[in-house]
Amino acid sequence: MFTSVFLTLFFNFRFFKNTTDSYPLIWDNIPFLCSMAVVFACLMVIALTLLCFKYTLKPVLIVLLTVSSLTAYFMDSYNVIIDATMLQNIAATDPNEIKDLFSFKLLAYVVFLGLAPSLFVYKTPVVWESLTTELIKKALRIILSLIIIACLLFSFSRFYTSFFREHRVLRHYTNPIAWVHATGKYIRGTVESDTNQITPIGMDARNSATDTGRQLIILVVGEAVRADRLSLNGYFRETTPLIQQEDIINFSNMVSCGTTTVISVPCMFSVFGREDFTREKGNATENLLDVLTHAGVHVLWRDNNSSSKGVADRVPYEDFRHPDKNPLCDDGECRDEGMLAGLQEYIDRQETGDIFIILHQLGNHGPAYYKRYPKSFEKFTPVCETNQVEQCTSEEIGNAYDNCILYTDYFLSKTIELLKQNTGRFETAMIYVSDHGESLGEKGLYLHGLPYVMAPDEQKHIAAVMWFGDGFKIDKNTLQTKSGNAFSQDYLFHTILGLMEIETEVYDKNLDIVNYDR
Repeated sequence: MFTSVFLTLFFNFRFFKNTTDSYPLIWDNIPFLCSMAVVFACLMVIALTLLCFKYTLKPVLIVLLTVSSLTAYFMDSYNVIIDATMLQNIAATDPNEIKDLFSFKLLAYVVFLGLAPSLFVYKTPVVWESLTTELIKKALRIILSLIIIACLLFSFSRFYTSFFREHRVLRHYTNPIAWVHATGKYIRGTVESDTNQITPIGMDARNSATDTGRQLIILVVGEAVRADRLSLNGYFRETTPLIQQEDIINFSNMVSCGTTTVISVPCMFSVFGREDFTREKGNATENLLDVLTHAGVHVLWRDNNSSSKGVADRVPYEDFRHPDKNPLCDDGECRDEGMLAGLQEYIDRQETGDIFIILHQLGNHGPAYYKRYPKSFEKFTPVCETNQVEQCTSEEIGNAYDNCILYTDYFLSKTIELLKQNTGRFETAMIYVSDHGESLGEKGLYLHGLPYVMAPDEQKHIAAVMWFGDGFKIDKNTLQTKSGNAFSQDYLFHTILGLMEIETEVYDKNLDIVNYDR
């Protein structure tokens, strides 16, 4: 019971903060808000009563306290939600990303909310009575808690009716209830998707009979770049000065498939659209890279992010997160530009056939934005030089974030430069699309990862551009006229197949940005 009250009062700041945003601290609301704390504590008493027995009591409480101290830190600091998708993202996190998230504030949360209470639980002697007596006590505790909950729900029914009906998203902030539920959902999904059976698609893929040239396409998968921070889209700062000098086609109304890398990246390469995509289906089905391989295309994935999230499991993959591969590393940071090293040599070795290269950027990976670019690109100052972005001003966060985009602009211009060197031998093209957007403190939200239905536009409205070499057989003027249409990452799969002139039953012209007739 003590632990239930402790968890309610000290681990749910974000839940009650967001609740008071909907029910302000005025006299009429205060009794309801107090009752909510009591209801929450009673629910915790019921749950722990059912879980805690002679040999499970201390382990359960210690695990709850320790893990909940971590989730409390991230929810309090960044206003994020710990759901199954977020757990999947955490599972795919590499050591460098973990290092960026460490802070003394995080350490304080773990020590004072996790380890110290856990030590208290561990040291407290517990005297157990007979099984019958213990079961009677448990029954009484549960019954008393249910009576209290029923009385409070009845007394404040007007408030609770609107709360459950109109503010259901707030339940995602309950700690530890939310992360425990998410863990069960994540484990269930992992078990269901843990299969060696991969359903093949596009086995009939082949080059079109009218395809007489060779295509060289580089797809740059960006990280956490939102559309409204590009000067291409009217942003007041010059964040894309170099690619604006190129014959760029800018897709100003592109939205992502998800709000995390672990969802968006597999989804954008999947034959399933956002509405149909699930982690289980994605893992059990071949993707765009497999279809291209079936057609004889040379596919290469180069990664300076955490991983391909399973997309490149069956194609050549190169990891550029370490100095032994990436020639441009300093202070533990490997730069995106390093992925271009040796790329011309790779292209030259492919004497026949089309080439499709994916460059997966580190890009604007937060919260340590100030680490994502060389100091020579620190044009906008002052910058937020900590991973605890909630401690920085909006200007400092925005400056660091915009400097990252300035470096991405440079990286894209270097990629275009490489493609221009190959226009004599290939039809060349570059496609850039970010995986998802980013919150920079708007409405108290930071980073990304909110469930799609409740995520703000900043986490879904993404940057996307295309560049085509002079020899590419495409009507640029027509494409330019429809570049402002509403598009999503669902179109990427079919657009790439169309540009590569691949014929297959899984290709849908209506989802090909370049070739559709609308």
